[in-house]
Amino acid sequence: MSIVTVQLGQCGNQIGFEVFDALLSDSHSSQGLCSKRENEAYQASCKERFFSEEENGVPIARAVLIDMEPKVINQTLSKAAQSGQWKYGQHACFCQKQGSGNNWAYGYSVHGPRHEESIMNLIRKEVEKCDSFSGFFIIMSMAGGTGSGIGAFVTQNLQDQYSNSLKMNQIIWPYGTGEVIVQNYNSILTLSHLYRSSDALLIHENDAVHKICAKLMNIKQISFSDINQVLAHQLGSVFQPTYSAESSFHYRRNPLEGFKDPALYTSWLKPVNAFNVWKTRRAFSKYEKSAVLVSNSQFLVKPLDMIVGKAWNMFASKAYIHQYTKFGIEEEDFLDSFTSLEQVVASYCNL
Repeated sequence: MSIVTVQLGQCGNQIGFEVFDALLSDSHSSQGLCSKRENEAYQASCKERFFSEEENGVPIARAVLIDMEPKVINQTLSKAAQSGQWKYGQHACFCQKQGSGNNWAYGYSVHGPRHEESIMNLIRKEVEKCDSFSGFFIIMSMAGGTGSGIGAFVTQNLQDQYSNSLKMNQIIWPYGTGEVIVQNYNSILTLSHLYRSSDALLIHENDAVHKICAKLMNIKQISFSDINQVLAHQLGSVFQPTYSAESSFHYRRNPLEGFKDPALYTSWLKPVNAFNVWKTRRAFSKYEKSAVLVSNSQFLVKPLDMIVGKAWNMFASKAYIHQYTKFGIEEEDFLDSFTSLEQVVASYCNL
């Protein structure tokens, strides 16, 4: 089953590169506890899911790169080609010379409709290369204009055209003290639109990843490259080919038994339905043992409530609203976004 990755904006393209690099690096790592045959099956599964093969044997990422400025895409294409291990498709990118000015409305209402046909044709061609297509993995930030605005627009189009295929958006949550003054506006507009059009949002907070780099990895001068590599490692382990829980091997001491405690889950959801385990003998990357947890919980209620509150305070004073209304986003659109996200917060609080 193959996945087509859509990389949007500076953030999405830089993280996308690191994800593909981590996945290919993992497929070439030690086979760990698995047999040679199991390792070969693992490598084949990983490559088939995320790469296609060219005649000379160099894997080509199943990806479409989108940005409204050429610099980052050119750098990303160059880094992948220089690795000699894999590369992006020659005609799998779309870029322009004018950015989105950190304005969600400009990305969503101007760039999106203007370039819709070109972008969707690129995605369609990538999907047609898959023998067995399972869905989309969309990497984007929600603080700026291109990743957030065009990301929301493209996801909406994918829902319309590929309604039966999975659409998972990987969202980079902005720093609490970000550099973009309208990042809270961009964030609520992005989240409210994705809430309607995406099947799943996989969220990483910049502040949390920054703490990992500082406290667990002891990095003194933390760069975006450091942060992106941590994100790529986490995402790579999520997409690692695995067996089901009914596979033939077991841990001597199962560290996952604690997750079967009914107290961890809402009363209307049984633990057997709430917690699923997938295993593999194959070590991820260079680790002897590793585990990854993807959870749907109240963890993001506080940061979401905080972003909605900050955006509402700005909206109440009409701050920067004109930058959005001039591109067709009306005050009613903001109010709809506030209502939608406040309902999400309330639903999670009532679990």
